[in-house]
Amino acid sequence: MSENKKLGHNSKKDFLKKPVEHIDITSFDSRKIISSMEKMSFVSRETANAANIYNEMLKDKECTIFLTLAGSTSAAGCMHIYRDMVKYNMVDAIVATGASIIDMDFFEALGFKHYQGSQYQNDNELRKNYIDRIYDTYIDEEELQLCDKTIGEIADKLKPKTYTSREFIREIGKYLKSNAKKKGSLIETAYDNNVPIFCPAFTDSSAGFGLVMHQEKNPKNHITIDSIREFRELTEIKIKSKGSGLFMIGGGVPKNFIQDTVICAELLGKEVDMHKYAIQITVADSRDGACSSSTLKEASSWGKVDINKEQMVFAEATSVLPLIASNAYHTGEWKNRERKNFSKIF
Repeated sequence: MSENKKLGHNSKKDFLKKPVEHIDITSFDSRKIISSMEKMSFVSRETANAANIYNEMLKDKECTIFLTLAGSTSAAGCMHIYRDMVKYNMVDAIVATGASIIDMDFFEALGFKHYQGSQYQNDNELRKNYIDRIYDTYIDEEELQLCDKTIGEIADKLKPKTYTSREFIREIGKYLKSNAKKKGSLIETAYDNNVPIFCPAFTDSSAGFGLVMHQEKNPKNHITIDSIREFRELTEIKIKSKGSGLFMIGGGVPKNFIQDTVICAELLGKEVDMHKYAIQITVADSRDGACSSSTLKEASSWGKVDINKEQMVFAEATSVLPLIASNAYHTGEWKNRERKNFSKIF
């Protein structure tokens, strides 16, 4: 290392050298690992049980599978897992944070990348180089601002009215069909396969910045996001589903939002069952009473989740998700499922 680098004179190029590569669940078969973990204890057995429940969801032809995403696993190398879950008909609808969909997936679809870094790096030095850090992963802030700007430009071309995040993300999918620099993003794949994506806290993301710029530019003639109608749309999917299962990465708003569809349907006078299957992968501590860490058994007390087929996996998701998803892909229950095409019902 040069003396300059020791003194903290790294350039942006020095930091952004090694792109994160997304894992390919089709390139390896984890079934033997999952089978072995089934005979173990602790998180290994939790992981194997979650994998088995997911296969049951896929085998159940009446089950609508909801994927929820919170946290930064998409930036950390799991982006293609979620894409492939859509591509191979292993998920029917997605509820996510805006960051997962826009700051990570759309960001990379524009040709930008996330980079491997270090959690020990001096953050003042990163700030001087306009680099954002997610634990040990770096993002070029200038590129992220181009992402914000592109969202605003997409909004500028739309008819001024209210949109749900699902509708707006579908418009992004249309945009990517002819403008993506990286093909096969989650948004574009979901668009191609009529899998709706909902972001109930859409404003809390790069989309929020872009839409603020759009409204600033068009003060009297702009689009806005209708989160209430979005809740109604997601509930409509639950109402139209004979059964449902949850595959939840992290917790937060996406977890609570999808579970609340059961209550919302009941308040609308519709008879629906609790979510029949549920898996959550999280490292959150359940003792603080927060939604991100609340157990699935706790959700049962609210009438949201059935406790017969549920599994909490207390693990950092990038460590176990590839095994569960690869197991499901190679087991192949998805081959016998019909696509739900929920984007077409609205």
